[in-house]
Amino acid sequence: MQHMEIPSGERTFHRFEMPLSGRTLTIEIGRVAEQANGSALVRCGETVILATATASAEPREGVDFFPLTVDFEEKMYAAGKIPGSFFRREGRPTEAATLAARLIDRSLRPLFPKAYHNDVQVIITVLAVDQEVAPDVLGIIGASTALMVSDIPFAGPVAAVRMGLIGDEFVVNPTLAQLEEESALDLVVAGTEDAILMMEGRAGQVPEAQVLEAIRRAHQAIQPLLQMQREIAALLGRPKQEVAEEKISPERIEEVRAWLGPRLAEALFHGVKQEREDATRALREETMAFFGQGETEAEAVQKALEAGAIFDRLLKEELRRSILEEGRRPDGRGPRDIRPLSIEVGVLPRVHGSALFRRGQTQVLTVVTLGAPGDEQILDDLGLAESKRYMHHYNFPPFSTGEVRPLRGPHRRDIGHGALAERALLAVLPGEEEFPYTIRLVSEVLSSNGSSSMASVCGSSLALMDAGVPIRAQVAGVALGLIGGEDGRHAILTDIQGVEDFLGDMDLKIAGTEQGITALQMDLKVRGLPFEVLAQAFDQAREGRLYILQAMNAVISRPRAELSPYAPRIVKMRIDPEKIGAVIGPGGKTIRSIIEASGAEIDVEDDGSVYITTPNAEGARIAVRMIEQLAREPKVGDVYLGKVVRIMPYGAFVNILPNRDGMVHISELDENRVARVEDVVQVGDEINVMITQIDPDGKISLSRRAVLTGEKPERAAARKQAWSPGTARRRERELERRRPPRRPPGR
Repeated sequence: MQHMEIPSGERTFHRFEMPLSGRTLTIEIGRVAEQANGSALVRCGETVILATATASAEPREGVDFFPLTVDFEEKMYAAGKIPGSFFRREGRPTEAATLAARLIDRSLRPLFPKAYHNDVQVIITVLAVDQEVAPDVLGIIGASTALMVSDIPFAGPVAAVRMGLIGDEFVVNPTLAQLEEESALDLVVAGTEDAILMMEGRAGQVPEAQVLEAIRRAHQAIQPLLQMQREIAALLGRPKQEVAEEKISPERIEEVRAWLGPRLAEALFHGVKQEREDATRALREETMAFFGQGETEAEAVQKALEAGAIFDRLLKEELRRSILEEGRRPDGRGPRDIRPLSIEVGVLPRVHGSALFRRGQTQVLTVVTLGAPGDEQILDDLGLAESKRYMHHYNFPPFSTGEVRPLRGPHRRDIGHGALAERALLAVLPGEEEFPYTIRLVSEVLSSNGSSSMASVCGSSLALMDAGVPIRAQVAGVALGLIGGEDGRHAILTDIQGVEDFLGDMDLKIAGTEQGITALQMDLKVRGLPFEVLAQAFDQAREGRLYILQAMNAVISRPRAELSPYAPRIVKMRIDPEKIGAVIGPGGKTIRSIIEASGAEIDVEDDGSVYITTPNAEGARIAVRMIEQLAREPKVGDVYLGKVVRIMPYGAFVNILPNRDGMVHISELDENRVARVEDVVQVGDEINVMITQIDPDGKISLSRRAVLTGEKPERAAARKQAWSPGTARRRERELERRRPPRRPPGR
């Protein structure tokens, strides 16, 4: 690591540099944001982020938890863009920003003291992006550095890298283009010196062994980043705030334990979530009432709160004891057991595809909607992609947990779970060439008792097959938990429910096919997870996933052969890109006329691909014919239905394509000799004509006679050549002489 002190006016700031994945990582301390508790300006390549960490002076009254807020601010100027909103300024966070904020939050949260209740806000501001280095990973490094140099109590450092798999080679921090186009793996891994803290990503059905190897290499790759932060903190770090540990006398704990007796276990062990919550809530209130007595009201409140805290501690202890010593979970299952499954497909009429997936008391309804290519989502963020044709949305209404709260749109958790399910299915979706539809999946959580995100993965895979979307394989997901004891013992739990997530140490979600992993996410409440425990969890996750896949395949094992009759039909055709202007027309006039005539939705791509989306075959036929006529390059032998636009003594001019007319000589109007053009056609008539000759200057000769007689265009062209220019002029004079004289008006 290289360290420089750089003068800046009356002050001096510090710059630290080290190599990272073929680039230079630069961290500057003291240059900007001096009033935050801690700040770091981080640059890698030409991507620059500012990380700040600020804490309140005192905790808010009545707060008995750690209120951490992480915000990820995308500034559109960072990519040289002006926001696409009406106000032309940044508004609510984009989905990408929300996911980045969650990524950073989950990397930091386990490293704060449990007794620290001051508000802490970490803000990552993206100042510049080069479309090669992702700012989210820099955000984790910057946030940890800002906390390390601040006075905020933080047991860091933590660092992260992104792992790719290109061919058979692991790549640390690949470029965004490599991730998009070449990599079978996009995995962010964050950790400390000894253990893994957080991971999240997608995979293209990558075997467990390869993913584990990627995680192992990622942990090796973060070590220099951790060392850099330790050196920065040693040089510039401020003394940490002291945190008074919440101490409860052992005598008081034993007094409450004795009073509760076997009633605590009786309340905890229920197969039905609502019964368990009602029983534990009632027992907790009874405990607080019994022990919450004092000479003053304030003393009584304090004793009641202490009794409640002791109850929570004993409840957690009882859960852990039962699992570690007896192998028994609150609903009676063993550590590897999966709750009963119930699977249905085609549960809703008229929708394009649907599935209802239930695992225990978690129930998710997923619905598929297929749309035209023009229905894709336009992205207004700092990423490479400008749009996406596949979307997964996850809704978690309050009734799913028996609660009452206002509906205010999707929360961060909803966006995160939807993105996880979206990534899980990316590996099996058909390409745009094979299946040009825009796909939207919506997972409605109807009942939740843990693992609802993985239930939405299962329901989505089933719904896609029900819709007839040609996915490559069925995808299932399972969530795993960890219960650790003070003596080093641990138990990994398959298919965790809500109470095991809340009182446990880990939430590991892994989705995939029979072939391998497609998505994963891990959150921890402890300060890291040993690699050996992680490997055991991966094995157990595969076992559970294969069990669920077997049940899913028993209901539907391959996509339906036909799309829903209510789904739109898409016809794809390709035209010469140079003809796109002719199809669109001035100001879109031409394409609007096609849409009006056919009732179809039409999307034209820059490469000449044209997608015609219509609810009926007739509309598609009309649109195809009109576009073919517009984009068609005239050639000898082609037959057109054209409109007569002008009549001359020697023939008629016929419009066959937009802005393209041809001339039918009077001798080519009919099989028999024609004295006057008007005897056969009038202006506005539609007639079938064949192209018999195209001159070098682009003039087109047409023949109606060739269509009527079925003769070859070569013969009609030869007949035209027999007429020399002099002969043609004499013929025209002869026709004019034979024409009856015009009578003056009124006679």
